[in-house]
Amino acid sequence: MDRRSFLTKGALGGTAAAATALAAPAYAASHGSTTLTMVTSWPRGLAGVWDSVERFVNSVADITDGSLMIDAKGAGELVGALESFDAVSSGQADMYHAADYYFVNQHPALAFFTAVPMGMSAPEMMVWYYSMGGLELHHEVGEIFNTKHFIAGQTGAQGGGWFRNPITSADDFQGLKFRMPGLGGQALSKLGASVQTLPGGEIYQALATGALDATEWIGPWSDEKLGLQEVAKHYYPAGFHEPGAALSVCCNLDVFNGLSRSHQRAIEIAAAEGHQANYSLFIANNGPALDRLLAAGVQTHQFTDDVWDAFGAASAEVLEGYRSDPLFAKVHDSVNAGMKAAAGWMSLSDSAYVAQRTRVLGNM
Repeated sequence: MDRRSFLTKGALGGTAAAATALAAPAYAASHGSTTLTMVTSWPRGLAGVWDSVERFVNSVADITDGSLMIDAKGAGELVGALESFDAVSSGQADMYHAADYYFVNQHPALAFFTAVPMGMSAPEMMVWYYSMGGLELHHEVGEIFNTKHFIAGQTGAQGGGWFRNPITSADDFQGLKFRMPGLGGQALSKLGASVQTLPGGEIYQALATGALDATEWIGPWSDEKLGLQEVAKHYYPAGFHEPGAALSVCCNLDVFNGLSRSHQRAIEIAAAEGHQANYSLFIANNGPALDRLLAAGVQTHQFTDDVWDAFGAASAEVLEGYRSDPLFAKVHDSVNAGMKAAAGWMSLSDSAYVAQRTRVLGNM
C-alpha cells in the first residue's frame, strides 16, 4: 500500500496536529554519541510498563558503551499518551514505547502485535514473532507509516477486569461503562458495553468518580499499584481480550535507517531481551500481589461458559470485519497458522504436564 495514499485518507486522525507542535527531534550526534528522544504512552513509574522502558533504555546504553543514548519521556511530557504514534510517524519524535493496539485507527493489523481477543498467549506470540514471520510482518505494517517496530515487553495474560458488581451473564455488559482498548474493546461493544480507551494514568480517577463502571488494566501487580482494589472489589483473573499482551518500541524509519548497523542491532537486541525480561517481571510479581489483594478483601470470580461463548462470537465478528483489508488478512492468517502450530504441540506437552503435576503434587 502506498504510504502517502494511506495517510491522505485520514489514517493519522486528529492527533497528528498535536504532534506537529513539537520541536524538531533530538536525534543528533555530538561528541561521538547519538541521542534519540523517545515518547511513551506511560506515566513515569507505572509498574511494569515503565520498568520496560527503563530496561530498554539502559540496555541500549550498555550494549553501545554509551554511543547511543535514549532520552525517554513520560506520557504528557512531550505528547499525550495516545499521540506517540503520530509524533514518531511524522518525524517529530525519534521513537516511542507503547502498546501498538492503541493505534488500530492507524491500521487494524497493529493490534496483532499487542494482543487480539481470543488470540495468542505469551509463549505462542513469542514463537510466532521470532520463528514464524511475525517480526517481518510487524516491519511490513510499519513501512506504511515510515516506522520500524519491535516488540519490547510482555505482560502475559491480562485479567478480565475489575467490576463494582459480579458478572452473571453476557447481558450484564449491556450499557456497562468499561475501559478496554484495541479490538477487545470493539468486541465488548458488540455485547452492548459503552467502551472507552483511556491511558493507564487516567483509569483510577475514572473508576473512582463513576465515569467507569468497570475496567481492565494488566494484572494483579500493576493493578494493585494503580489502586484499583480501592474502588472495585470484584476481580476476574482470566480475560478474553489480551491472553498475552506485547509492548513495542517503534523508531521513525528514516531515523532508524540513519543509524549505524551496530546501533540498529543494539535496538533490536535490547527490544528482544526486554520482551522476555518484562514477561518474567510481571509473572514473578502477579502471584504475591494477588495474595495481598485477596487478604485485603478482593473477591475473585471466573466468567461463566455462556459469557465466554459470547466473548468468542463477538471477537470472531470483529476480526472477520477487518479481513477485507489485504494486509490485515495476511497477518491474521499468519497468526492463526502460528497459533495452531504452537498450541497443537503445547497442548499435548506443556499443558498436559502442568495438569498432571497439579493433580499429583497440587499447586505447591
